[in-house]
Amino acid sequence: MASHKDNEGAQPEPQEVYRRYPLLPVQGIPLMEPIVRSWARVEDFEAQPDDILIATYPKAGTTWTQEIVDLIFTGGDVEKARRAPVFIRIPFLEMCTIGSFPAGIDLLVKAPSPRVIKTHLPFQLLPKSLLEKNCKIIYVARNAKDNLVSYYFFDRMNLVQPDPGPWDGYIKKFMEGTVPWGSWYDHVQRYWEEKANHRILYLFYEDMKEDLAREIRRVKNFLEVDLSEDIVQKIAHHTTFQVMKDNPMTNAEDVPNTVFDRTISSFMRKGEVGDWKNYFTVAQREAFDADYRSKMEGTTLRFRDVL
Repeated sequence: MASHKDNEGAQPEPQEVYRRYPLLPVQGIPLMEPIVRSWARVEDFEAQPDDILIATYPKAGTTWTQEIVDLIFTGGDVEKARRAPVFIRIPFLEMCTIGSFPAGIDLLVKAPSPRVIKTHLPFQLLPKSLLEKNCKIIYVARNAKDNLVSYYFFDRMNLVQPDPGPWDGYIKKFMEGTVPWGSWYDHVQRYWEEKANHRILYLFYEDMKEDLAREIRRVKNFLEVDLSEDIVQKIAHHTTFQVMKDNPMTNAEDVPNTVFDRTISSFMRKGEVGDWKNYFTVAQREAFDADYRSKMEGTTLRFRDVL
């Protein structure tokens, strides 16, 4: 057995060093290099019929929806929902092993049924087995301008995603779809269209902010879970922005500062509707709105508080 003296003068273990990974295309969709390197595992993922998929464009209410779904399945048991960080309870399908972070598929292989899975993949990149097994999909969409602002601050503080660069340039990247996971416009529209062909519950971030209990009822009905109204209200309370921001199982406080630079932004920043008005200049808004109208022409999909 080593004595205390054996450890005298020992240097602390160095923190893992991460880097901002470049983007590489998968069927034209820009994804981070480590995801692309392990793409075959994602593509070949074997779904189970009772799998539940939570799909979103990044920064559209993903963690929020994950926590809601977990609390629905635990019957509103808040302590049970604190059994592990949300990224362990509901694994991130396409995320590969980066440093000490486990690959989503490795976690899913060991997960009990029904498995709840998170993804940011656009519809066309989903593993075929999820569609062949007719798995339920919960999709959450957020209005483009708020989504853009939230993604910008996230890309600044997330040190494994490409450097977003200056704000004005980032607006252009977002409009062009050259950010991780590609075009917001294509993402939200394709899932909207596929509602007619698959079991997709399509939620809006703005609706969740307006009446969270109402949207929780929609989710639990879609999942065919019977909960009393008292439990619905309890879940609504525990998934408010401030409660989740203070919850170490949802606020990503376990993610090291070498990955999330909290001097730039917290993981859960504001969670507001209409925050874009604090960042867009008149000229930026006019250019964005013209581009938005062009890209959303012909779809029945409508967002509140975007134009």
